[in-house]
This record gives sequence, C-alpha cells and structure tokens, in this order.
Amino acid sequence: MSDGAYRILGVSSDASDAQIKRNYRRLARQYHPDRNPNDEAAEERFKSIQTAYEQVGSTEARAEYDQKIRMQEMFQGGRGNSFSGGFGGFDIGDIFSQFRGHGQNNRSKQAQETNSQSENIKGSDIESGLDITLEEAIEGAEIKFSHRRFKICEKCNGSSFGTSKSCSTCVGKGVITKKSTITIKVPPNAKHGQLLRLKKMGHEHPQGIPGDLIISLRLDADEGRRWEGDRLIQEVAVTITTLLLGGQVKIRTPLGKRVQIEIPAGTKIGDRRRLKGHGHDGGLLDIEFVLSEIDNINPEQRKALEDLRKVGL
Repeated sequence: MSDGAYRILGVSSDASDAQIKRNYRRLARQYHPDRNPNDEAAEERFKSIQTAYEQVGSTEARAEYDQKIRMQEMFQGGRGNSFSGGFGGFDIGDIFSQFRGHGQNNRSKQAQETNSQSENIKGSDIESGLDITLEEAIEGAEIKFSHRRFKICEKCNGSSFGTSKSCSTCVGKGVITKKSTITIKVPPNAKHGQLLRLKKMGHEHPQGIPGDLIISLRLDADEGRRWEGDRLIQEVAVTITTLLLGGQVKIRTPLGKRVQIEIPAGTKIGDRRRLKGHGHDGGLLDIEFVLSEIDNINPEQRKALEDLRKVGL
C-alpha cells in the first residue's frame, strides 16, 4: 500500500477532510460516465476516484488507511506485511514484537524480565489528524475526538501476554481494543501541521508503559485554497485574454480582505505571486493563477474564438 488514495484525489496526505471531499466532488463530476460517454479511460479514472474516496473519505476510514500505511512502512520487507487480525487489520503479535525489538519466539523469556527492564518497554505511539477551522486555529478550541487504542485486558490484567495462559476476553494477547471520546485542547494561534502530544494516550503494553497520542492539526483552507507544507496557496481563476494581455483581478483573502492583483501580460497558468501579511495568521499567502473554466460560450464569443484561430491563436 502507498498514499495512492491521496494522489488519485489530488491532495496531500495532510489535507483536511473537507478538502478531500471538495476534490472528490470536482473530480467525480469531471470524469463521470454521463459526462464522458464511450470514454473507457474516463470511466476507469472515475472508478479509481470512487475507490480512493472510499478509503479516505470518512474520518474512520481515513484513520484506518493511514494506520495501514504507517504499519507497512514499519514492517516493510518483513513478515509484518501480512495484515491479518488485530487492531486495524494487523497482527497484534507483530506490533508488540516490533515494540520490543524481538520475535514472538522470545515472548516467554521476555515475560520473565525484571521490573526494571519492563519499564523500558513502551506501547506504540498513535498518530492521527484533527481537522480544525481557521477560526478555531486563531482563537483556540476544545474539540471532541473519537479515540481507539489497545488497552490492557481488565480480566487478566495483561498477564496472559507472552505466556501459555488463556484468557477468554483478550485470547492471550493481554490487551483489547477500546474506543472512547476525549477532548483535544487546541491552543490559540495554532499552525497547520502543528503536533500535539498527549502523554500515555497511545497503545498500552501489557508489560510496559503506554505510548503517546500524537495529533497533527489540519487547518481547512476552504474552497480554492490548499496547503503545501506550511504555505497557504490560493488559486485565482483568470481568463485566457487576461493571461495573454495582462489586467487586474480582485480576490478575497483568508482574512476576508479584498485585494486587487495586477497580472502582467504573458502570465502563464501556474505562475504565482506572494502576498505578505495576508495568510490566515497574517503570514504569507501565495496566489496561483489558473485558467477560468467555461462550460458554455455564446455565439459572439464563439465567433471571436474562430477569428483568433484563423490568425494562429
């Protein structure tokens, strides 16, 4: 597995859920079979878009998908590539053996380690994303978060892990999957991609201390905007004549201000301008010029285009 779902939908892996949905809707309209009759290539693209959205289109599905990517990277080239059973479709034994740096054949021996040695054992950290609005990022917020992790089995208190003991609740794994709702406190003036670490809120280990929960904040850039790392990009649609001949266009910035942009003659699609002080937090805002989409043209416009084609444009 790779981050193919994000690539197909034309977003980065740190895009907000809202941005993923917007891109999906745009691409689905563009490649829908009704709009592209008898076009097998468009139909295949449409199917891949649908599949990608099923993988990352909901918060729960996306968390599962991201977890699988991280686990594949963790176990790449080893037997951990077999994702059967356990949390998120992974083998729990592989996960714990990775925590400890040993194979499962050493479990019984490891179960007899001293308490001081056990203190060095730690459950896996959990990495997850949290969508917030630009307003929540500026002002701070408390947001409910659905959390799922391994918790030590309450029946055997984890004692069945690594031994021949049986436990009807955890089936000898020492942990079970638990879901809960927690509150994430987003600090004021939060940044896109900022990490919040919640100590001991990761996976619990039956013979060690819990890992941490690491939350990556994802700011929804709103329609027509996207993040590239920590840079905010705003697309500005302009006509072909404005690109060729130059002109002006007015935009609304993330801060709600109206700004007039000068477009030099000969501007190309994808060219950018940088505006200082107009980002969501008063930082940088990069303007990217894109071509205006025209669904229908009137007879006068058609005649003008025909005349341009005659002269080589």
